[in-house]
Amino acid sequence: MDDLLLRRVRVGLRGPLADVRVRDGVVSAVEEPGAGAGFAARVLDGHGGTLLPGLVDAHAHLVQWAGFRRRIPLDGAQSAVGAVEMLMEKLLDAPAGELVVGVGFRDGLWPDRPHKDLLQRALPGRAVALFSADLHTLWLSPAALKLIGREHPTGVLLENDCMSATAALPSAPVEVQDAWVADALAAAAKRGVTSVVDYEYADTVADWTRRAATATPATRVSCVIARYLLDETIQRGHRTGDVLAAGEGLLTVGPFKLFVDGSLNTRTAYCHDSYPGSGENGLLELPPEELVPLLRRAHENGLTPAVHAIGDHANTIALDAFAEVGCPGRIEHAQLLRPEDVPRFAALGLVASVQPAHQPDDRDVADRHWPGRTDRAYAYRALLESGARLELGSDAPVAPLDPWDGIAAAVGRTDDDRPPWHPEQAIPLAEALAASSGGRRGVQVGDVADLVLAAADPSGLSTKELREMPVSATIVAGRPTYLA
Repeated sequence: MDDLLLRRVRVGLRGPLADVRVRDGVVSAVEEPGAGAGFAARVLDGHGGTLLPGLVDAHAHLVQWAGFRRRIPLDGAQSAVGAVEMLMEKLLDAPAGELVVGVGFRDGLWPDRPHKDLLQRALPGRAVALFSADLHTLWLSPAALKLIGREHPTGVLLENDCMSATAALPSAPVEVQDAWVADALAAAAKRGVTSVVDYEYADTVADWTRRAATATPATRVSCVIARYLLDETIQRGHRTGDVLAAGEGLLTVGPFKLFVDGSLNTRTAYCHDSYPGSGENGLLELPPEELVPLLRRAHENGLTPAVHAIGDHANTIALDAFAEVGCPGRIEHAQLLRPEDVPRFAALGLVASVQPAHQPDDRDVADRHWPGRTDRAYAYRALLESGARLELGSDAPVAPLDPWDGIAAAVGRTDDDRPPWHPEQAIPLAEALAASSGGRRGVQVGDVADLVLAAADPSGLSTKELREMPVSATIVAGRPTYLA
């Protein structure tokens, strides 16, 4: 591994100008500018940019994100009819006879409802699959239902039905998907990402082992274990944090993923209070009597549980289960919390793995479906002040795999011209950066050289400027993976 010298960089927010040496993938010195002359086989001039710890996306679905980058976007649709109209406008680019795939619709505020008949009228006989932004709803045409051998009264599949149908849909060949994933990781590296936790619902260990045999990944990847692979993972002897043989040390075994509930936009997030006008509280995917044994078995076999919980009742159930088992772990999303549950994250030693870009995306649907409760939704400052460890991710493709977007949302609580939504829950920039860097708060001698060189100091920038942050270089284990 070549030595590296980063010349004329500012180390940390408003930091001093320095030269930073990297040897054997580790930061070996931070010294006065010019002191490292003649040291390195490779020299990068930072031109006064700000050197920060590498950015980590703590929750992404990489195959889905890679595929969604190539699908018809429907995120601007204001109704089911509008979504179909957007789809029709883009169909000139879609080869006839192939499955038509649209992504990113949000129907939580639509005045009408999606239905298979609407797709049939617009595209008679065409197989159409439309994914919601939160990945919890799949809207299929009659031809698409027939393609996967299913019947359904509306063609709108939720939660487990959605996920099983998604798995049954035809997909690109494995080698094509792998190329898409490599492109997506390269794009992530351009935004300063040095590590991604891959929550794809698949055998991520096998998939990443295969990909690494072809090319070294552009970032570190933590391979999350799906529920259906628990027994096989135990038989393999894999434990969370194990470094896999493939990938030159960049691949590790991740946590063990479980779902307690659904999502807000689908109105399946499991809540203590019912959704207005429905009398329903959401969907409980995994009741305590099933959740607790799964947590215990995972913990006893060295796997850290990561529990999906969005509604406040789902979070209560997840916290109760962790308390009963007495194991460390993570709660993924933690979008709506009872005030009395907020301090339990720190008390139980749990990570609150949150996705700040969801907050500006969901503010309107939260106001409609969680009325009177949004002061405790996306409660990042409350969690932080209670002592909880925050880790930020994107949940790509629900939001773009761009940590600067999440950092800006965590700091500013808005992504448009409207005032911040519940600004009392905004967190300071330094805390958002730390939560986006696996807890690292600066660049120190002895650190693993996972680094990002920002062309500007993030301090004092507007949220718009943070989202557009230019990245000059990304370095993983001392190796540049992106250079502007």
